Amino acid sequence: MLITLLLAAHVQLVAAQIPGLQSPKPATSPERESVDPLGRTTPRRTIIAFIRAVDQQDFVSAARYMEVTEDQRGNTDLLAHELGALMDRFFTQAITSISDSPAGALKDGLPLDRERVGPLTIEGQTVDIGLLRVTDPEVGPIWLISSETLDQVPELYRLVTETWIERLMPKVLLRRQLLGFSFADWIVLAASISIPFILLVVGTRGFVILARVAFRHSNRHRVDTWYAGLRWPFVFALALTFQLLLMPVLGLPLALRFGYARVGLVLAVIAFAWLLRRALSIGFAEARSLVWGRDRNSTQSLMLLGERLLRVLVVLVAVFAILTIIGVDTTTALAGVGIGGVALALGAQKTVENLLGGVFLLSDRVLAVGDFCTISNRQGWVEDITLRSVRLRTLDQSLVSVPAGVLAQAEIENFATREKILVQTTLRLRYGTTAEQVRNILSSIRTLLRENSNIETETARIRLVNFGREAIELELFAYIRTSQVAEFLAEREKLLLDVAVVVEAAGSSFAQPTQFIYMDEKSDPESSAISSARAAMHAKSGQRVGLPKP
Repeated sequence: MLITLLLAAHVQLVAAQIPGLQSPKPATSPERESVDPLGRTTPRRTIIAFIRAVDQQDFVSAARYMEVTEDQRGNTDLLAHELGALMDRFFTQAITSISDSPAGALKDGLPLDRERVGPLTIEGQTVDIGLLRVTDPEVGPIWLISSETLDQVPELYRLVTETWIERLMPKVLLRRQLLGFSFADWIVLAASISIPFILLVVGTRGFVILARVAFRHSNRHRVDTWYAGLRWPFVFALALTFQLLLMPVLGLPLALRFGYARVGLVLAVIAFAWLLRRALSIGFAEARSLVWGRDRNSTQSLMLLGERLLRVLVVLVAVFAILTIIGVDTTTALAGVGIGGVALALGAQKTVENLLGGVFLLSDRVLAVGDFCTISNRQGWVEDITLRSVRLRTLDQSLVSVPAGVLAQAEIENFATREKILVQTTLRLRYGTTAEQVRNILSSIRTLLRENSNIETETARIRLVNFGREAIELELFAYIRTSQVAEFLAEREKLLLDVAVVVEAAGSSFAQPTQFIYMDEKSDPESSAISSARAAMHAKSGQRVGLPKP
């Protein structure tokens, strides 16, 4: 939450330096129908276009953004150059705070044809740049820098001194240019990001060393985990923030500040999104490790789904923030997303069904990662639950992906939700076992069940249930107190071996399968020979064959 607030504050503070950032557009008015090829229809566009023209040393174009009187006409180029220098050094107002409406700001207390930009703070003085709305005979109403402001420029320009860049940088770097700006400006721009970056790298390392000393040994691994996961996104995001906030006082040309602010803010949004996604991953991992209790797996799986949804939400917010920064009307984009979402939902109903099925599956806690279960006659362990499907690792180690929407109609048997697992089997004693031996076997097995601490004694039982055709049948019914399949298999094996020892100690044994073959005296010799051969084969395999007497 803290990182989200910092990101929001950062966008509000730094976006102010972006010249092309679109503010909410006013309602359509007839005045907006006129189109000026020079872009003088709003106060903001007039200021931006003037700055760009002066920066390119195009004073002829710059003069078209000024209301020049007859007395000033001879010094137009000089006035444009000096006003541009004043704005380069002392203009720190947010460009987005300048009205982008053809009518200007209506609540500034000025006449409707007047607009105020600034102020410029020069040697303790505050001077506003005034704009005047005039009507051009060809393009209609336009905004120009007022002649009253131009009258103050020569006097204010006398207060201008060299910037620290012009004083300290070698002249050769000031003369050579790249993309319209001097090498000295580019060096300062690079230093404004590299120096905070290096200081933050060293500072975060020192902070972590102190934190590891301060925390107990058991918590040091958490410090290392957070440091390893957040170090680089945190350093990049904070270094970009420092750079963008320091841009107005670095002495860089206004055009370079406006142009780079947009790029820097896009990079800052990416860095903060990167930082927030990393923080979510580590935070949720820590939270999942603290979950205990019988619903641990379900809670952990639900938290995993929540983490994935939040990570996707962070990306979407970052994308819309970047679109806003580069000048895209996000209102239109959101409307397009809504229409596209409806079309997508109609055309991809199965995908939407799977997404909702994954959410409901985890919210109802039917399955959780790590559960051993049966889904549509496939048995295995749940390896992952995504927004679209459930991945099941079967007993033969193959990976089965079951769409989440299908699970709403599938038969699901979750063995992990059991607190105990049932052992139910039939013991088949051979005929020839006496009644006394049967009583001894029943008594010994009951004692065995009572003395086993891993068996629920209240419900455990062993009963004589039937004299079958082939054996005396005893039913063994017992719950083993475990929810782990491996522990259950080990306990069941131990119980069955103990039962076998009891049966052998009583002088009995388990019955072997018995097969009776009845032969008809009137059958033909060939059938009799086949029956005799089959009987001989069963006798050799150890089976007892009963033949009726003639």
